[in-house]
Amino acid sequence: MGTPGGDGRGWHVAVVGGGIAGLAAAVRLRDRAPRDTRITVFERSGALGGKLRTGELAGSATEAGAETFLMRDPAGGDSAAVALARRLGLADRITHPAVGQAAIAVGGRLRPMPKGTLIGVPGDLAAVAGIAHPAADLDHDAGRPLLDPDEDVAVGALVRRRLGDEVVDRLVDPMLGGVYAGRADTLSLAATMPGLARAARHEGTLVGAVRAAQAAAPRPTGAPVFGTVDTGLGTLVAAAAAHSGAELRLDATVRELAPTPNGWRLVVGPTPAPETVDVDAVVLALPARPAARLLAAVDAHAARLVGILDYASVALVSLALPDPPLPDLSGFLVPATESTLIKAATFFTTKWAHQRRADGLAVVRASVGRHGDEHLLQRPDDELVAAVHRDLSTVLRAAVPAPVDSRVQRWGGALPQYAPGHLDRIAAARTRLRATHPTLALAGAGYDGVGIPVCVRSGETAAEEIIKSLEGRPA
Repeated sequence: MGTPGGDGRGWHVAVVGGGIAGLAAAVRLRDRAPRDTRITVFERSGALGGKLRTGELAGSATEAGAETFLMRDPAGGDSAAVALARRLGLADRITHPAVGQAAIAVGGRLRPMPKGTLIGVPGDLAAVAGIAHPAADLDHDAGRPLLDPDEDVAVGALVRRRLGDEVVDRLVDPMLGGVYAGRADTLSLAATMPGLARAARHEGTLVGAVRAAQAAAPRPTGAPVFGTVDTGLGTLVAAAAAHSGAELRLDATVRELAPTPNGWRLVVGPTPAPETVDVDAVVLALPARPAARLLAAVDAHAARLVGILDYASVALVSLALPDPPLPDLSGFLVPATESTLIKAATFFTTKWAHQRRADGLAVVRASVGRHGDEHLLQRPDDELVAAVHRDLSTVLRAAVPAPVDSRVQRWGGALPQYAPGHLDRIAAARTRLRATHPTLALAGAGYDGVGIPVCVRSGETAAEEIIKSLEGRPA
């Protein structure tokens, strides 16, 4: 049973969720909270890291979840992931792709990914002519901004209206599918492309809004866009856990959450043998739906605002192939209109020089599953492996040798599907919670966006809010 600090000393903070957002929160708490602060991380699974998981394939380390992070934040500085890696002493372990060119599989062949787009939305119509034919005559300036000041729309609705169906179906949808496993016609513009949404509230054309958004987020010429940890992102997870000094409770499901006069009471563990833990504050770093279940007894309206978020399930199928006929690409995306099971693939040992092998084996990692297509994942592992192998031969237009090893990693309910209005709903939920329960903070992809830097920043922000609220409360 924890002992609430009350006087600002001896705080006990619970972090519910041991993904990278929760671990980043624990690291920030350790760095900024009083030295004798006790931190406990409760993780319902048997491993930390959430969607960051380094596994093994054919004797080599291979990512079974997220594989990379953005190097820069929107202002041009180090991203939160890079800053965290530096803080944890991993700066010299950051490496960058050796091959950056990717492709899109359209019409039965691989076509180079056009440059200068914003997640597929072009700022130069000529640049995408080899893949799609924009309806340029639709994107005229009517003398007012594309969006009202507080308006949010589905990405597909805006792009179809302004540039036609082909730009959405062949460019925007596969790019969003690669990141979110979602559909352009249902995903929020403000949540998935915040820079474009801001520009669209001032610009009269979509092409103009793309150019304005790109100009507002410049990056140094020649600077790497992506990075990873050369020993695997599991190294980042382990280093964060160690630095936090937190008590790490694995296989520990938090089943109930209730406010007390001095903080919070958590009910942890199996129903037949519950354990109660009293703490001063809680960082709730869970996906939206389990978070909503805990919030239901705290603020029913905030719980409904959070719990409305839907998720997509995906599977990552990794194949170790002997001397396959791979092009010199980092990988490719596949539009839904191409009727393949694969929606994206990474030529892992081509993209990352540190992964290349002396025995000639190449690792290809394919992503399977889009929102609404979960039934396609209801197959045994060997069937998914066979289907991915067939799709690779089809897309590459060459016979791909049989894999010598394979791995299927299923991520059920992994990727949030931000419907229009998501940011407003989360802001409203947080406003209610801050007003009545300032020692409870939300963190993670379900609230602030996908990607390692966003999740790290979300966890750090939640930790700062907790510290501020605990410092400000009466003794």
